[in-house]
Amino acid sequence: MTNSPHRHRRSRRMRRSLVAACGAAALALTGLAVNAQGADNDVAEAPAAAAVPKHAVTGYWQNFNNGATVQRISDVPAQYDIIAVSFADATATKGAVDFTLDSGGLGGYTEAQFKADVKAKQDAGKSVIISVGGEKGAVAVDDPASATAFADSVHALMQEYGFDGVDIDLENGLNSTYMTQALKSLSSKAGSDLVITMAPQTIDMQSTSNEYFKTALNIKDILTVVNMQYYNSGSMLGCDGKVYSQGSVDFLTALACIQLENGLDPSQVGIGTPASTQGAGSGYVDPSVVRNALDCLARGTNCGSFKPPRTYPSIRGAMTWSTNWDATAGNSWSNGVGPHVHDLP
Repeated sequence: MTNSPHRHRRSRRMRRSLVAACGAAALALTGLAVNAQGADNDVAEAPAAAAVPKHAVTGYWQNFNNGATVQRISDVPAQYDIIAVSFADATATKGAVDFTLDSGGLGGYTEAQFKADVKAKQDAGKSVIISVGGEKGAVAVDDPASATAFADSVHALMQEYGFDGVDIDLENGLNSTYMTQALKSLSSKAGSDLVITMAPQTIDMQSTSNEYFKTALNIKDILTVVNMQYYNSGSMLGCDGKVYSQGSVDFLTALACIQLENGLDPSQVGIGTPASTQGAGSGYVDPSVVRNALDCLARGTNCGSFKPPRTYPSIRGAMTWSTNWDATAGNSWSNGVGPHVHDLP
């Protein structure tokens, strides 16, 4: 999809029609059987970085001007607990990434100001991480050398800018073996407070055999949260084997159930939605729908037709693309979702 002033750089997604989803049902259902035992799938939670609260709001901050409100890191509302700086770019070295502040596009924002703003957010208890990929990101980590280059370069950016970790938003393919190697290596360098988030597309989390899902399970001991993108998507299978269309509470809850019932801890699952109708090509839902989905998953209330097999009180929270589009819409997403996330049980 061609980018316009009203499209973000992650706007092109793999479309899946209802027919395609139904035709793939037998394959995609592999590993999706719902475990009906117990009341709450809420034990043995994976450790989280100290700076990330039990229930957290993640927002992507745009290092470019595409028509959304231009922000400095200091402008990001306090409702956001994790700020993902978008994006680091591939370099000439396979697997390696670098980050260049778009000073011109951001009205003369200097690196010194950026670094000071990052530190101020951290002093306020927030995490600021570097996101790798995006729609146009072409970062290839598919062999030992590129895995090493990825880990070394991300760690170097953490040291240079003070980032707390990394977000994996690779939309053009991911190799679970070597991305796992890269992230484990990064963890060994950065220590236990490393924040690792992931933003897979819906198709990436339909089955545990998918490379994205396998990566998440492989790094479960160091993973902070998977904020799947519930937008720019066609119809998808829920954990009950039924097909759901985007834009409804059922789409959010039935797809989240796949992750919650197939290996991820509830604290490692978040719901990602656009901050406004301009933030994505399709899939925008009102903040009230996000609130209802979180209530359904955490408390068993405000569900649609889909009822999860149990409640997940420690579900991590929600994510949005982007803090800039949120600002364009008067911060209606963060004001509508943030307090609700922070009030989860």
